[in-house]
Amino acid sequence: MTEKKVCAVVGVGPGLGEAYARAFAEAGWSVALLARSAGKLEALAEELGGLAVPCDVTDDAAIGAAVDAIEAELGPIHTLVWNVGSGVFGDLDAIGVDAMELAWRTNARGLFVAAQRVVGGMREAGEGNILVTGATASLRGKPFTTAFAAGKAAQRSLCESLARQLWPEGVHVALIIVDGLVDLPSVRARMPDRDDASFVGPAETAQIALHLARQPRRAWSFQVEARPSVESW
Repeated sequence: MTEKKVCAVVGVGPGLGEAYARAFAEAGWSVALLARSAGKLEALAEELGGLAVPCDVTDDAAIGAAVDAIEAELGPIHTLVWNVGSGVFGDLDAIGVDAMELAWRTNARGLFVAAQRVVGGMREAGEGNILVTGATASLRGKPFTTAFAAGKAAQRSLCESLARQLWPEGVHVALIIVDGLVDLPSVRARMPDRDDASFVGPAETAQIALHLARQPRRAWSFQVEARPSVESW
């Protein structure tokens, strides 16, 4: 168990999730990296001196087991970064009810379960953070985001409720709306006609999360936006 503050990043892939983990590790935090398959995270966890933990966010027991493993190895979770955003894209005629269910379970229900599990330790410490990667789809739906937008809108409303409840107890809840495409080679390859102004840098977005985690406890936060240019952070 370490004396460093602990950040658990749920949903670590080659984009934002990895950037979040790197930002917190480089700032001196202990980091736990969570994904459905922990084996894919072992190299990154070793590089960062962190902990790779398997977690299926659609499984309540798996979320609880992951939190238990982190607390046993690293200590209480100070900051939870929820970077999960599964979604099947298509309009009403193209998707099924399973797609709608999956979007809600990953974006909102899983977050609710995780928040219930970690908030006790944050309350005991008198401080903590729950930082969530959101999307512009939570503000406006389009035909191809019928399921995804609904899941993200539920997530946004949940974050607003949690922020207002937990702020007086010293726990920050913030939704970081990513207002652009995450700048990854795989994304650019699928969208070669997009110009640079359409893309948001993962490292810059991770710095926003780190900034929010460092806020004084008197600060109140709910929603910020990560746009293609975030030099002000």
